[in-house]
Amino acid sequence: MTQTLANPLRSGMRRKRAPEPCTLVIFGATGDLTKRKLLPAVFGLWQDGQLGAGFSVLGVGRNPMSEEEFRTLVRQSLTTSKETDEIEGNNLEKFAAVAHYVGGEFGETGTYDAIGAKLREIQEARGAGDNALFYLSTPPSLFEVISQRLGDAGLASESDGWRRLIVEKPFGRDLASAVALNDALHDVWKEHQIYRIDHYLGKETVQNVLAIRFGNLIFEPIWNRSYVEHVQITAAEDLGMEGRGGYYEEAGVVRDMLQNHLMQLFTLVAMETPVAFDANAIRDEKVKVLRSTRPIPVERVSQVAVRGQYGPGTLYGERAKGYREEEKVAPDSSTPTFVAVKLEVDNWRWSGVPFFLRSGKRLPKKVTEIAVVFKRPPLGLFPGGTERNVLAFRIQPDEGVSLKFSSKTPGQENILREVVMDFRYDAFGAELESPYSRLLLDAMIGDATLFPREDEVQQAWELVSGILEAWSQPDANLPNYAAGTWGPDAADELLGPDRRWRHL
Repeated sequence: MTQTLANPLRSGMRRKRAPEPCTLVIFGATGDLTKRKLLPAVFGLWQDGQLGAGFSVLGVGRNPMSEEEFRTLVRQSLTTSKETDEIEGNNLEKFAAVAHYVGGEFGETGTYDAIGAKLREIQEARGAGDNALFYLSTPPSLFEVISQRLGDAGLASESDGWRRLIVEKPFGRDLASAVALNDALHDVWKEHQIYRIDHYLGKETVQNVLAIRFGNLIFEPIWNRSYVEHVQITAAEDLGMEGRGGYYEEAGVVRDMLQNHLMQLFTLVAMETPVAFDANAIRDEKVKVLRSTRPIPVERVSQVAVRGQYGPGTLYGERAKGYREEEKVAPDSSTPTFVAVKLEVDNWRWSGVPFFLRSGKRLPKKVTEIAVVFKRPPLGLFPGGTERNVLAFRIQPDEGVSLKFSSKTPGQENILREVVMDFRYDAFGAELESPYSRLLLDAMIGDATLFPREDEVQQAWELVSGILEAWSQPDANLPNYAAGTWGPDAADELLGPDRRWRHL
């Protein structure tokens, strides 16, 4: 008889955190993000027993819809989304039963009166308590008015329970609008009630950057300018616009990726050791990194940043159209779909160590990685020289961590070859939670560690302001890379001599 051995890596993985009973109120309840990401994430938490018996979902949307019609939408979303965990027994029906709906215009006070009444009804019926988490899954233009109306209706008051607000990105479209949005939110909410969500921070590997850095003695002593030659952060996408051309014409890659996702990864790699593993201690250190980063005024942009836009090309053996051929994109658009930037941190740890960040659309594959590239040994004892060691965090796909180093090949010759030690998260034998599951649970518990703070967001906008201003002008050289390639040649030149982008 074959005996199945337990996976030792799963030992100690039992979840221990549980929020107080609460209601999740989703504005934009019939939207794409809610159907594809939020409902599957919440369902997964609920099915795992992490949300307790008093948990409920209240959808809010402009469409008039009965409660039963909304429950049908919930069932359809969970059975069609690729993000949904395997549905056990009759859990689909049980979960649908805790879903409620309020329809109405987001600017009308009557909508918020109805939300308040429904929350009281849920509280009495289910003993859910007065705790509520409001999730703004709406266009950014509605953030201020929803926040204000919630305040006017007394729904931000924490007199009988906690009230929190999750705001989706983009948080502003430049420094001035981000400051204005923060001011508007603070008219109603205290900073501890506001959770600015960046789903990249909910990914396991992103959190593992901190775990590996600060949970192992072997890495932290070499995590500095004495040993690190440079750092590369890549977020590549193979998709084009997929019908989002109108949005992208307004955003571009700097607002869509650089100011938020890439800056968050950058700060996690470059930050100092926090005094504690809590929200404010970690966010304090991330802000210090941004404040220590050399500013990029308009006149420096051409020296440290490269913009690109994809033209027609070939991807996966098929013709891929250029950006200017995409739906709702201007035929003479200068919107950048690729960015590479060199950041320099002026502090004792990182002085002289460049951080190269790049992101683009229609690149050869979808992959996100942080690579810490170490210096070569000071003396070459072996024929053929030596390569640099690389510690790489794969954020997507195949989340994991690898260490590349040189080893002697078998035989009588002292010939070195690069080898890789590879750890993948599937070694734990457990399904990875979606980033939204982790972040929603954190917000319900009140742990803001993985949510950017007000000053963090504003510092990031300040860093990219010069780039946005410089690139607001038309560029006759665009498009400058073909779909299915790794971006313009100037991105390679940005690295300088004796460096190359990682082959991903």
